[in-house]
Amino acid sequence: MSQMSSVVKESTESVMELSTGSERREHRRHDMETQEITVDRWESSRRSGKNFGKIVDISAGGLRIRTTQENVQPDHQIRVRMELPAYAGISPFVTRDSGISPKTEWSGWMTVARVSKVSKGEYDVCGRLMDMDEIDRGMLGLYLSTQPLAA
Repeated sequence: MSQMSSVVKESTESVMELSTGSERREHRRHDMETQEITVDRWESSRRSGKNFGKIVDISAGGLRIRTTQENVQPDHQIRVRMELPAYAGISPFVTRDSGISPKTEWSGWMTVARVSKVSKGEYDVCGRLMDMDEIDRGMLGLYLSTQPLAA
């Protein structure tokens, strides 16, 4: 009996581990690499001299960008601007200037969580989108539900 109860206990712990979120991500990642969507790095209210990189994958909470910029470190705050094309009649963001209307661009702060070298001169920069309004995060989640999932 004790052998059987230890098996039950182990499988119960495994199920609990899965259901309690051994996956750290709050939002599902979606593969956007084939679309070659660029992200601009913004300084103040104007765009800096060149784009920051291309989106590899994105979720409603963050994104991974492939870039050639070497000076990015974890915990950096970077102001970014991205423009995602409307897809299946869904715009990824909304504006509330005069009522609610669809828009395709967003700019805000990204906190860099991880930087990893991919190849010579290329880096993947992963970060969380920090100051996105909940309505924009929800719209982005709806928009991404029409896109392929990342591995």
